[in-house]
Amino acid sequence: MTVSLTASATRLAATSALADDVSRLKFVSGAREEALRRLGIERVEDLLLHIPRRYLDFSHAYRIEDAPLGEVATVVARVDRVTQRRPRPRMTVVEVSLVDDTGVLQVAFFKQPWIAQQLEPGMRVAVMGKVEFAYGFKQMASPHYEVLDDEASGTIMPVHPVGEGISAAWMRRIVSVALERSVTLSDYLPARLRTKRRLMSLARALRSIHFPHDMSERNQARTRLAYDELLLLQLALRLRNDANLLDVAPCAHRVGEHVEALRRALPFALSEEQDAAVRDILADMTDAGHIMNRLLLGDVGTGKTAVACFGLAAAADSGTQAAVMAPTGVLARQYAQKCGPLLDAAGISWTLITGATPAPEREEATRRLRNGEITVAFGTQALLSDDVVFHELTLVVIDEQHRFGVGQRNALRSKGPGADLLVMTATPIPRTLALSVYGDLDTSVIRHRPVPGAGVATRVLTEANRDIAYDAIREALARGEQAYVICPLVEAGDPLSELEVVPGAEDMLDSSAKTKAAPALHDVAHEVEELKRVFAGVRVEVLTGRMRAAEKDAVIDAFRRNEVQVLVSTTVVEVGVDVPSATVMVIENGERFGLATLHQLRGRVGRGDISGRCFVMMQTKTKRNSTAYQRLEALEKTEDGFALAELDLRLRHEGEILGFRQSGGVSLRFVDLDEDVEIIEAAQRDAKQLLTYSRDLGACATTPLRQEVIVRYGDVFKEVSGG
Repeated sequence: MTVSLTASATRLAATSALADDVSRLKFVSGAREEALRRLGIERVEDLLLHIPRRYLDFSHAYRIEDAPLGEVATVVARVDRVTQRRPRPRMTVVEVSLVDDTGVLQVAFFKQPWIAQQLEPGMRVAVMGKVEFAYGFKQMASPHYEVLDDEASGTIMPVHPVGEGISAAWMRRIVSVALERSVTLSDYLPARLRTKRRLMSLARALRSIHFPHDMSERNQARTRLAYDELLLLQLALRLRNDANLLDVAPCAHRVGEHVEALRRALPFALSEEQDAAVRDILADMTDAGHIMNRLLLGDVGTGKTAVACFGLAAAADSGTQAAVMAPTGVLARQYAQKCGPLLDAAGISWTLITGATPAPEREEATRRLRNGEITVAFGTQALLSDDVVFHELTLVVIDEQHRFGVGQRNALRSKGPGADLLVMTATPIPRTLALSVYGDLDTSVIRHRPVPGAGVATRVLTEANRDIAYDAIREALARGEQAYVICPLVEAGDPLSELEVVPGAEDMLDSSAKTKAAPALHDVAHEVEELKRVFAGVRVEVLTGRMRAAEKDAVIDAFRRNEVQVLVSTTVVEVGVDVPSATVMVIENGERFGLATLHQLRGRVGRGDISGRCFVMMQTKTKRNSTAYQRLEALEKTEDGFALAELDLRLRHEGEILGFRQSGGVSLRFVDLDEDVEIIEAAQRDAKQLLTYSRDLGACATTPLRQEVIVRYGDVFKEVSGG
């Protein structure tokens, strides 16, 4: 018993130490402590989860003489000479001669002048890159490199992300100290679940991810950490939902005359996919023991609005109310304009409330909502205001839900405790991302357009071919049609931090342009003046997110009436602007937009009977093998948003896909969304089973798991944790 108690106390101490401030570790003080904090490392657990970005495999390191030509290889040698030259302005080359007992390897680093100060004669280094032969020597161009301690050979060496004030060698030492303290830590994952999934223990996984004996062991460790990340995220999301639904009874909606009247009022028959989505929604809403949490995912033009209307009709059949919240006044008004006539035909009352609603109209609308005289309220965040009170709200519909924070979604839902939730997005999401980040929601997908429309032809142009795009605008204007011109910036002085994070885009800027907007980036302010000159006598107007709601509405209304022929805008038109007579779009600096944004933007043209044309302008220096070129080439070849989503996933390999920013600080650092389908599905199933076993994870066997959820995803989980 004494041994058992001692062992338990040791495990408890090791586990508790994960929460210690990183400054309590040996070697951590001064500049190194500041450097760790800049990397977001505050606690010992943060350090242990700061995994290597790559590994140098010395078990397969070559001598210079044996390094195979034309292949990527790791070579360990000593620095003999370091020189620096400037073959032309703004081009610095650092040349390093490496030697061992078998020969000489010439290494060149381009545009990295700081390397000349980091490497000195006599240093032992490892370089990893493609081996070439020229001028009598084996060579490598800009390889990965690492300065080695003498004892490093014969092992897998981790290379951690570091910053100013801490080297990779110091990071390894500090991580080793932290691992020594965590050898006996307890595992928050229940033993039965760990055995079922054949996963490493947590302590072993942490050691193996940092200092593996071989890459197979490293891969097993990553699998454990990826599974943990997904399971904990799933639990956090589901517990957050449950926290808002505790002690509230679901509304058992009914399907009756309003639903049938709506079906008769539709000017078209639902497609198979639309009909399946309607069945999913109505089945959820009529389930007396279940509160609906459903994601309706559909590409541009797939008819999500018509599907959502059936949920509104079910609320009317039940004698209750529904709210539809959109991210912009333009989109909220478009919903009212599209859905309103259908609801009228089905005998369902409705209203529109936005920030631009005149005070007398708003007062009347809120009075009738409060009294239950109105069934459906369309609106923006104005619906969250204290004066908007529902008589009995039982359905909440949120469009483009990723544009709202978790708090806003919950604030609207709190106006109707137990209300069913339907969230919609036209941003195509890869299946693995939907399962992981939206795994707490049941999903209905509409992939195909019920009415194809005239479609849109996309063409990528360089500056030399700009006349092709301008001629297309002239031809459209001559036919009485209209055009959009999209810019990445509002004004020339806007910082690059306002731009979408796009793979490969930063590499296309000169180094001098990385701290401020580059001259090559188009902005709305200058573009509108240029277009007024090019298209003399044509009314050109501006639309940006910085304008007041009333100003934006006025411009959109004028554009709809064809009083404005060319609309120069930012991505504010990505959703919510539906003008069938707009048939041409020119997107400036296409390489600065994510694939989803480009796909959504071009969806603004070709929506009616007239085919659309989209011209994406690309910098002339974009290389054919670059990520930017691959993305734009794919955009030319397909209109399938889901296919583009999968491509973007493969190009990014990260949690922010297609410019789809998930609120709540959620990121996936261990998961490969392109490869980990089985892990994602397993974690989702296990999360459901764990919450069936213990709804709040408060049972003895799951309490450690609950605590780790709170530590990892406190922002997401704060409703449950009390944070």
